[in-house]
Amino acid sequence: MAMTGDLERGRAACAARAWAEAYKALELADRAGPLGADDLELLATCAYMTGRHEDMVSGMERAYGSHLEAARPLSAVRCAFWAGVDLALRGETGRASGWFGRAHRLVDAEEGACAEEGYLLMPAVMAQRAGGDLAGACATAARAVAVAERFGDADLLALALHEQGHCLVRDGRVQEGLRLLDEAMVSVTADDLSPLVTGLIYCAVIAACRAVYEFRRAQEWTEALTAWCRQQPDMVAFSGQCLVHRAEIMQLHGAWPDALAEAERAGERFRQEMNQGAAAQSYYRQAEIHRLQGALREAEEAYRDAGRCGGDPQPGLALLRLAQGNEGAAVAAIRRVVAETTEPLERARLLPACVDIMLAVGDTGAARTACDELGAIAATYRGGVLSVMAAAARGSVDLAAGDARSALIALRRAELGWRELDAPYETAHVRMLIGRACRALGDDETAGIELEAARVGFERLRAAPDLARLDPFPRDAAAEQAPRHAPAHGPGGVLRLTPREQAVLRLVAAGKHNREIASELVISEHTVARHIQNIFAKLDVSSRTAASAFAYEHHLV
Repeated sequence: MAMTGDLERGRAACAARAWAEAYKALELADRAGPLGADDLELLATCAYMTGRHEDMVSGMERAYGSHLEAARPLSAVRCAFWAGVDLALRGETGRASGWFGRAHRLVDAEEGACAEEGYLLMPAVMAQRAGGDLAGACATAARAVAVAERFGDADLLALALHEQGHCLVRDGRVQEGLRLLDEAMVSVTADDLSPLVTGLIYCAVIAACRAVYEFRRAQEWTEALTAWCRQQPDMVAFSGQCLVHRAEIMQLHGAWPDALAEAERAGERFRQEMNQGAAAQSYYRQAEIHRLQGALREAEEAYRDAGRCGGDPQPGLALLRLAQGNEGAAVAAIRRVVAETTEPLERARLLPACVDIMLAVGDTGAARTACDELGAIAATYRGGVLSVMAAAARGSVDLAAGDARSALIALRRAELGWRELDAPYETAHVRMLIGRACRALGDDETAGIELEAARVGFERLRAAPDLARLDPFPRDAAAEQAPRHAPAHGPGGVLRLTPREQAVLRLVAAGKHNREIASELVISEHTVARHIQNIFAKLDVSSRTAASAFAYEHHLV
């Protein structure tokens, strides 16, 4: 009687998606007497949803054996398939291959066609896609779609459609692929699929949208995933990935404290699952927010945590090194990671940082090369935010090269794109560049408006490093009437200098030549010259003597 009570309670909790309660009840029932194959599958599902991956595999293994004993080989195939999928997603390819091999042997023994043939096409799709054979993967996924339609299998159809769509978008056929991803999501949001397939497709489709920088779609599906996760508060599977996606979107929209909290919660969920690879994503997101806020020590630790979990901390770590004044390390890191990355969409993730770093060290040629490549990738993968990223990079490079008119055209396009995405940080950054371009063209009034708007944006976000780098410019009408040299004679002139510029100024005031400064600070002479030009502009002076006088006046020496 006790077994019957626990079993019924477990089944009911499964139906209600109360996964922790269901797992506990089914486990108690299993201890009282071995569960049947169908209930073992339920136990395995509950184990997966609560982050107990090894229990999931062992549950599917037992269900597999039970189905075989009852002469239900096709049911056993599905158990073997899901055990293999869980192992494959955790990187245990040997064990996964063994389970898929078992499943293939059973299907091969069947005389007629079956839906299970379509399921066993999915590992081949994933392997082809991982190996870069996108055309082959797309064709294999299309075969699985045909099998699913023939047998009316909703789970298989959604899995196959999302894989086919993913391959298409990665192959540059973005709109065609997105249509298939949207079709797969229709079944998900209609609640037509099993819980495991629902969660997998949510995460996979969002990842595919993010891969091609379709942030609007990613946000739409992340909101749907969030609602689904909230219906299952004790679910561990998928919830951590949902929180990472939410954190990324919150960061984009300027809700940095909330984004940081979500990323930290994601890390806790991944630790529950003992999923090191996924935990790296949460640490990287935390590091990015810390870096943008100027919490460089916290950013350093989070980037290192991401690396310790097997993630790549680039390009954020290279940008952190730049913020710390270690230009040599920043350049070396970004050059290394760009050189070893071959997939275009992955390169697109790195190229904006490459542009920023190369411009910061005065290598306009390298920045333009990175910018040109980003533009070419954006032209191939049309849609999404790639074109906005490319326009922002183009404007930055043109401005650095002295072509303010061309820069303004690109920067205005970028500003419009970031505004439409409701991305306040990126908008403020572009407006800062627009202000500089306007000033270079002699339009000081518009420059003042743009720089003030950028300042307000950075202040709202508490983006301390960007505020420190922001060009000095009068903030109100009264300030407009002040003499141009006034800021140089107060403490504000010091505040506008970056730490590295202050270090350069101290050495200038000490009578050091550019070569000596470069040697002492371990930077190039070209970079020293650029820092000195920036110092002259910010202090409104025109000579090393005047800059040195300022340094002594404000006790920098």
